[in-house]
Amino acid sequence: MDIEGAGGVVTAGLVAGAIEKPTGKAGEDHTGHCSDCGAETSGNFCSNCGQPTHVHRTLLHLFEEVLHGVMHFDARIWRTLPLLAFNPGKLTREWIHGRRTRYVSPLAMFLFTVFITFFALSFVHMPESGFHPVNTVAGEEGAAEFERGRQEIAAARAQATTPGDKAALDVADGVLAGISKKDEGAATAHAGGVDSDSWQGAVSEIANDVYTDPNTGPGAKKVAKKMMNPDLAIYKIQQTFYKFAFLLVPLSIPFMALLFLWRRKTTLYDHGVFVLYSLTFVVLVGLIAIGLGFIHPVLGGLAWFAIIFGLPVHQFAQLKGGYELGWFSTIWRFFFLQNFCWIIVGLFVTAIVYLAVGV
Repeated sequence: MDIEGAGGVVTAGLVAGAIEKPTGKAGEDHTGHCSDCGAETSGNFCSNCGQPTHVHRTLLHLFEEVLHGVMHFDARIWRTLPLLAFNPGKLTREWIHGRRTRYVSPLAMFLFTVFITFFALSFVHMPESGFHPVNTVAGEEGAAEFERGRQEIAAARAQATTPGDKAALDVADGVLAGISKKDEGAATAHAGGVDSDSWQGAVSEIANDVYTDPNTGPGAKKVAKKMMNPDLAIYKIQQTFYKFAFLLVPLSIPFMALLFLWRRKTTLYDHGVFVLYSLTFVVLVGLIAIGLGFIHPVLGGLAWFAIIFGLPVHQFAQLKGGYELGWFSTIWRFFFLQNFCWIIVGLFVTAIVYLAVGV
């Protein structure tokens, strides 16, 4: 189990829970004064601060609070998920117009969905790669050091005056030569284990060529050096994607704003709600497809096929219903939105790669 992944889920759940208002029944109807702010109360909740008038002090309720804070396991999730899947336009419109108590907030849904996805993936043990990269740059530097040492020994031997000194230098030269030969043999063995036809081998060779090119700039050289080990680079990219998935939101909102420049009643907040619910749906269906793929490859393939054709339909429905657009207004905005999505993905991937291997 990935401890960091589990910690991430708990953290995300608590963050998502912190931005949600308390709901549900607090217990019996207790009148009097709020135990938190001291205001007079006449129902289940304080009208001043929102705290339940009946404060539970049982161990069972403590676990209930943890379950709610981490999993958001209440009635709102069952009202939110069906709308998110089958009527995203209504869900977006309801939240924008202020009818929010019945649904889970878009930010809470997005945070929890992203973290639960990577938490689930942390249990999946991918097969280890048999690729063993050879750092040719390090090998060349090491060979140069060995040659420099042998030259120094040769110069010292030329200046030696006693047979004992010459013999000692001969021994040192032999030891150095033996170490050099052993190192070259290990490098050759590793090189023999590299599958040059694999994608790792191809990436490693290209990165090595870029690194050794005298015309390569310092920034590109730094990235190329890390890409000499593609498996490690991919791992870093995955971890960075997990930590910076939220960047998709600020990257998407400006492009959504471009589609509604002349609609004064439409705000950046509205675009944020649209983006968060849309991204949440993408992550959820992706997680389902991955799960079905582990059950059976055919199921996974069918799921991804359905997603490829279903996502545009879902986005079109959310765009039309969420912003209450006519057919023509939806169609031309949808066309531009599809192109914007590719730009956003490109910017996001570039940012993730730079953060993972470029800094």
